[in-house]
Amino acid sequence: MTNKKISNMLQTGFIRRYTLTDGKENGLKVIEMDNGILRVLLNESKALDVMQVFYEGKNMSFVSKNGFQARELPFLKRFEGGMVYTCGLDSVGDRDGFEAHGSFHSTPARVVEILQNDNTLLVKAITETTSLCGENLCFVRTVTLNAGESKLNINDKLINKGTKKEDFCLLYHINVGYPMLDEGVEIQGDFSQVIPRTEYSSTKMVNRAVFEAPVDNADESCFFIKNNGNYVCATNKKLGTRFIVTYSKETLPCFVQWNNPVTQAYALGLEPATTFLDDKFEYTQIDKDEEIDFFIQLSFEKI
Repeated sequence: MTNKKISNMLQTGFIRRYTLTDGKENGLKVIEMDNGILRVLLNESKALDVMQVFYEGKNMSFVSKNGFQARELPFLKRFEGGMVYTCGLDSVGDRDGFEAHGSFHSTPARVVEILQNDNTLLVKAITETTSLCGENLCFVRTVTLNAGESKLNINDKLINKGTKKEDFCLLYHINVGYPMLDEGVEIQGDFSQVIPRTEYSSTKMVNRAVFEAPVDNADESCFFIKNNGNYVCATNKKLGTRFIVTYSKETLPCFVQWNNPVTQAYALGLEPATTFLDDKFEYTQIDKDEEIDFFIQLSFEKI
C-alpha cells in the first residue's frame, strides 16, 4: 500500500464474495466489486455474468420482473436481463432445438483468481462447455475495475481444448434499464446500415435511435446493425450520463439493438455478437488448440 493516508484498502474499494439466501435468489453466488465510482455485481453461479452496475449510486441495468434466481426455468420465466447476459455458445436467438439464447449463461463459473491492490480490482473465472464424446470448450473471463475509473473491462478468451474444430456463437446481451434508460435516450454510433429484424420492427425505424416512453402491452423491436466503429453509446441528457459500449469488432463483427419500451419490461439491449439472428444466423469455427479473444468495456461519463 503506497498511499500513507490509507490504513485499509476498504477505504477506496473492495471485492466481496457471498451467497444470497432469500426467495428465488437462494443459493446464488455473487461477487461484488466497488471502486467508489462503479459498484458491480457478478453472478458466479451464472457464467460470471454481470447482474447489475451502479454508477455513482444510480442503477444502470435492466432487471426483469423475474429477478435473479437459482432455479432453472423456461427462458421467459427466468430471463433476468442483468447488465451483461452472455448468449451462446451453442445458439443465440430463438432457434428450433436449442434453448433461447443458448445454454452458456446457465453454467456456473469456477473462480480461479481474485486480486485487489492499490490500482486494480480483478476477478477471473472459467466456464466450461463439454460433452462426453464432443466439445471441450474453455471460456476464461477476466473482469477488471481500475482505481478512479468509471470503466468496467471484460476480457474473455475462448479456448478449444478438444480434438477437433468446433462451431460456436456468442452474443453479449447488454441491457440498460431505468433510471439510465428513459424517454428521449439517444442511441448513437457510426452505423452504415440498419436492418429491421421483423416487419413490425421496420415500422419502428423512426423511433430506433430515440427511446420511447413506456407503452402498455407493446411489442419489442429489434435491429441488425453494421457498425463502422467499435462502440455504441446511449445518452441520457436528463440524467446527465452517457453509457458507452466498446468491443472487439474483429471478433464481434455484428451488432444487434433491442428496443423494448414495454411497461414493466422497459429495456434497451446493445448487443455485440459473432452473428446476427434468425435466417442471418451463422456459426463461427474455432480450431483445435485455438484461442479467440473477446473484449467488452462498459464505461460511464457525465455530460
